[in-house]
Amino acid sequence: AVTVASMLDPSRSGIRKVVKPSELFFDVLGPMFFGRYVAIPSTIALLVPSVGTSFAIHAVTNLLLAELLTNVHSFITIVTNHAGEDVYAFDDAVRPRTGSFYVRQVIGSVNCVAGSDTVDFMHGFLNYQIEHHVWPNLSMLQYQRGAPRLKAICERHGVPYIQENVFERLRKTFDIMVGQTTMRAFPTEYEPEKDKAGDRGQRRLGKRTNYADNSSQ
Repeated sequence: AVTVASMLDPSRSGIRKVVKPSELFFDVLGPMFFGRYVAIPSTIALLVPSVGTSFAIHAVTNLLLAELLTNVHSFITIVTNHAGEDVYAFDDAVRPRTGSFYVRQVIGSVNCVAGSDTVDFMHGFLNYQIEHHVWPNLSMLQYQRGAPRLKAICERHGVPYIQENVFERLRKTFDIMVGQTTMRAFPTEYEPEKDKAGDRGQRRLGKRTNYADNSSQ
């Protein structure tokens, strides 16, 4: 709902340059909405005419509740690992696989408590958000092995490696959302020029982020 509202907001022209409204509605939201809330219930109603309407209503209700639960879980396991007053944000882009790129992935994201198979499964292994950013092609099961090694490297070189309880991260995320706190601005001018992406005049981003310019890959 927030994404749709942002796309329709006349003052948010920047987001429409990244994603076209027509693509969002017809290529993403449209097929999902039609498949889940029209095609599936209609098929159920037609296959069992005597009780099909009741089944279709129950199907829509279950699908809506599942969608709500999935979105809440996704918010808690993903958004909270990217927001907080202790997380850095950046206003320009760097080239992938450079020293600056890897530093950004560490200080621009956060890990939650990890190490237990049960806890990791409940988080979808996204409690290893730092490792997920540093090694995007690594198997999730390897995060348990890689995390202690990456943390040790960061400690050795004085790079902040943050790991906290998910509920503490949720509190810090809400503080950002209501304007109680803001994310840290990283002094990107201290990064090596050779790590920067594109021309100096073209690399500025519309908002602070921790992503790299993947166009150079």
